[in-house]
Amino acid sequence: MQDVLTAASPRWALLAFARLRSLWKRWFLWLILAVLVSVLLITVVWLAGRHEVEQVQAALDRDTADAVSDLRIGLQRNAQSLRATQASGLDRTHWPEAAATLLREHREWLRLEWRDAALRPLEAANTPYRMRLIDEESRGADQTDVALACTAARKLGAPAYSPSHFVPVLGGGGVEVMELCVPIDAGGFLVASYSLRDTLIELVGPTLTRGQEVAFTETDGTRLVALGTSRRTGTRVFTSQQLIDLPGAALMLRVDGWRAAPDLFPNVLTALVTGISIALVSVLVLLARDTRRRLRAERDLADALAFRKAMEDSVITGLRARDLQGRITYVNPAFCEMVGFSPEELMADSGESPEVPYWPTELAHEYQQRQARRLAGGMPPREGFESVFMRKDGTRFPVLIFEAPLINAHRVQTGWMSAFIDISEQRRIEELSRASQERLQASARLATVGEMASLLSHELTQPLAAIASYATGSLNMLGPHAKGEQAEVAMAVRRIAEQADRAGQVIRSVHDFVRRRDRTREAVAPQALIDAVLPLVRLQARKLGVIIEVVLEDRLPQAMCDRTLVEQVLLNLARNAMQAMDTPDNAGERVLRLRVARAVAVGGTGAGAEDVRRWLEFSVADLGSGISEEVASRLFTPFFTTRADGMGLGLSLCRTVVEQHGGVLMFEPNQPRGTVFRFTLPAA
Repeated sequence: MQDVLTAASPRWALLAFARLRSLWKRWFLWLILAVLVSVLLITVVWLAGRHEVEQVQAALDRDTADAVSDLRIGLQRNAQSLRATQASGLDRTHWPEAAATLLREHREWLRLEWRDAALRPLEAANTPYRMRLIDEESRGADQTDVALACTAARKLGAPAYSPSHFVPVLGGGGVEVMELCVPIDAGGFLVASYSLRDTLIELVGPTLTRGQEVAFTETDGTRLVALGTSRRTGTRVFTSQQLIDLPGAALMLRVDGWRAAPDLFPNVLTALVTGISIALVSVLVLLARDTRRRLRAERDLADALAFRKAMEDSVITGLRARDLQGRITYVNPAFCEMVGFSPEELMADSGESPEVPYWPTELAHEYQQRQARRLAGGMPPREGFESVFMRKDGTRFPVLIFEAPLINAHRVQTGWMSAFIDISEQRRIEELSRASQERLQASARLATVGEMASLLSHELTQPLAAIASYATGSLNMLGPHAKGEQAEVAMAVRRIAEQADRAGQVIRSVHDFVRRRDRTREAVAPQALIDAVLPLVRLQARKLGVIIEVVLEDRLPQAMCDRTLVEQVLLNLARNAMQAMDTPDNAGERVLRLRVARAVAVGGTGAGAEDVRRWLEFSVADLGSGISEEVASRLFTPFFTTRADGMGLGLSLCRTVVEQHGGVLMFEPNQPRGTVFRFTLPAA
């Protein structure tokens, strides 16, 4: 029996030891699981409390934003109310009553003042809800805060505010005040003195909730005024502040909220349920860990590849990669769109030929040499270099190229990476800038011509007056009853006097035109304007063999214009038309047609049926060789001319004269050939 027990003892001991080891492993696993669950519970409770804190802070931020919005709307509405008092005009008789009405409606205002342009007080009214806080003697023209606000308002042409300042009160204490200055259209200012505390009560207070305190502070955090409940013991402080950027001043609105510690019991229940759920699925999580890791790695790799592809496809810079043999191994869509070739065409051609299809034929040898230097190890400039590429349709365009060695993960160069930027738009902008500089230079020359015209008009006035005087004296000597040759001489002298007077009028008109003076306009019949320039036009027409036709519609109204300037416009257009027909290649009939009719429409005025009856259209047509597109684009540019002896100012001045009358000068091809210039004038 003893032998049996002795033989069985080792087996029992081994079995007991195995069971103990299994139990120990089980309890160890449960202990680890309990620790994990405890950590998870603590974490969930902490996250729940943090989430509740974030919700409270977010709610406070929304309340602050709403309060700032209400405050800005209230300040704008107050400024509009103050500005609305100007609608019926300001007078010192009714202003006190209007100011008192405004002060009763706006409790946040302490005082309203009417000041002149020099900031001297004209009238003033104080709020009926408070005893007088502001001393009259301190509200002079030299008051710093009012001066700052009104200076800003004058610059902006809109209401402006002053920084806050402290106004002491008898018996100790005081109030924080901010000045609002509103410019008056007729001159002067309206000044409203805000009490910052009353502003909080009237404009911000209605939006407060229990357990909040709102305050105005300086931008450095200095508290000015505060409103609301005080902090309770055992509560947590939540703070939100926003900048109120006013014209001329800046304030911070700070809102403090009191909230007790987050509720623990509901969060603990949530944490227990969450912990039990985590414990139940933890085994599955452990078993699926490797699978998830593998799937996550594959997904991350796919996302990385997709992100890189999307990034390469979305950039507007062309990208190109080449290997050490010069073959293209990669191009992005921007580069393909830039040159017009597909990736297959670019990479296929690069392997078969040393030339690539976007190299211009005339520059292919230069590009081959540059590529050879690059493949031999030559480093490109880091600031890039410019070149010219050719699109698939054959058009050339400039590019800016940046190149760098392509280094792999083992720090070995495997090729070259290039970036390309199409600088066609940059070149176009540079061309526009150059054209603008030319226009500025032309404007400077125009100013010089204006000064010369003023000088010439001043110097020629006296010789013309002398000619007129001599002509008048000659007529007096010939007498009113001259006959025969003396009568012809008297007629010639009379014509000399008329032309001298006309030259004087032209010089005075040019002088007034250069000085931009308002000319006296008069009602002139269109026939009179045509008749005034016909003698000079016929004189040149006889020399050039030009036939003149004058066409006027029946019962035309008179034109309201400066007669002398309009006659110069007609004369200039007629001479240009005759010179356009005086060319060796114009062997046809030379006809100059002057026509006056009612305008069908006036460009740029939005004219309706009523405007059609109020405008006249003058047209000068020739049968010359016409105007080319290149010349037409610069026809009205100052100092641009197609004649060797021209100055290039005639058409520019004509257009300026017509536009000063409210009309428009335009041109179009004539049928069967030539050009028609048209301009409009207002009817009397």
